[in-house]
Amino acid sequence: MTRTTMVLVDAANQTAVNHWEFAEQGIRLVKRRLAGGVSDGVDVLEVDNGQFAMTILLTRGMGIWRGRCGAMPLAQQTMPLAQQTMPPAQQSVHLAWASPVQGPVHPSLVPLSGDGGLGWLYGFDEWLVRCGLESNGSPQFNDHGGLVYPLHGQIANIPASYVEVSFDSDTGEIVVEGTVYESRLFGKKLEMKVRYATKVGEAGFRMRDTVTNLSASPKEIVMLYHINTGLPFLGKGARAVVPFEVQAPRSPAAAVDLPQWDRIDPQPPGLEEVVFFFDPAACADGNSEVMLINGSEEQGIVFGFNKKQLPCFSLWKSRLPEQDGYVVGVEPATNFPNTTAFESRHGRTVPLAPGQSQAFDLSFAFLQTGNEVAGAEQRIRECHATAAGTVFAEPCAEWSE
Repeated sequence: MTRTTMVLVDAANQTAVNHWEFAEQGIRLVKRRLAGGVSDGVDVLEVDNGQFAMTILLTRGMGIWRGRCGAMPLAQQTMPLAQQTMPPAQQSVHLAWASPVQGPVHPSLVPLSGDGGLGWLYGFDEWLVRCGLESNGSPQFNDHGGLVYPLHGQIANIPASYVEVSFDSDTGEIVVEGTVYESRLFGKKLEMKVRYATKVGEAGFRMRDTVTNLSASPKEIVMLYHINTGLPFLGKGARAVVPFEVQAPRSPAAAVDLPQWDRIDPQPPGLEEVVFFFDPAACADGNSEVMLINGSEEQGIVFGFNKKQLPCFSLWKSRLPEQDGYVVGVEPATNFPNTTAFESRHGRTVPLAPGQSQAFDLSFAFLQTGNEVAGAEQRIRECHATAAGTVFAEPCAEWSE
């Protein structure tokens, strides 16, 4: 086996590679440090397997900033991923959304405790961002009005302490591994190990996060994967496929939108965001899949996760004009995005004894023809044909605060 390995970040040895490039068998790996504006000092790793490409944010919790599925013309392959465009005649899937935030934003410029605990939003423009590990929902305050946990937690704004990338020329597998620590004195000591894997020519990737409690005391963790897609992939006629056992709107506004919950057309300005909560359907092994389909039904994204690890699912529709952040979020999670205290009372946090770990596995497949889309939808619906499909017309007291 011939494997090329490069350590890009190693905080323990105070080393980091500012720029590195590797190309072989049609793949391209580039480590860059961004300069200027709010992105100054952000380290990114661009991974292109010849069919699928993504930009991993090493400085922002190992999230994924942007992605693309579809072979890229040779003239553009040396450009940064954000500058690449596809010819109109070529089918492609772009993984992004037009956030008002012009990121990626360096974590030092994100005031997590600001704006009444909503400061996390100043850095929010990723396609895939993790919410956790101590909290992942609404801001939580104590009895005196003091902020206990900000919106969506801290993990997305912590730089990785270790990053390594490898390529196996025999199998064509590309693996990116990173380690992020969320810890403080007199509190938590959590380690998150991230692993992304893809292969030459694969239209997608797989990932595993492993969270370990390094403290001598037991801890509770939560994890929510906030996966965000907007225009041009979504648009008029776009829809979501979410097999479920139970569904409920999060709020009265979502209850009004319930008949159109799976339609994700752009909406007139002025409508508030809506969220739908699900007990997702799963196969016997716990595996579950949901899907986004664009308006022409020629492109789709299949999101796979395991219900035994991530038993809750949310669909978020931010019904804003494109320039203000039109986006739909697919969110498999350990819990619903309420305050940690509420979720803990309802048994939806993950207890970890000292030294104990919890893994979270996800997969992503990008579909580029109508036949692929139709086949995947049929497979998903057949797999979950026995799901109860119970729908609550109003918010559920055990799911919404």
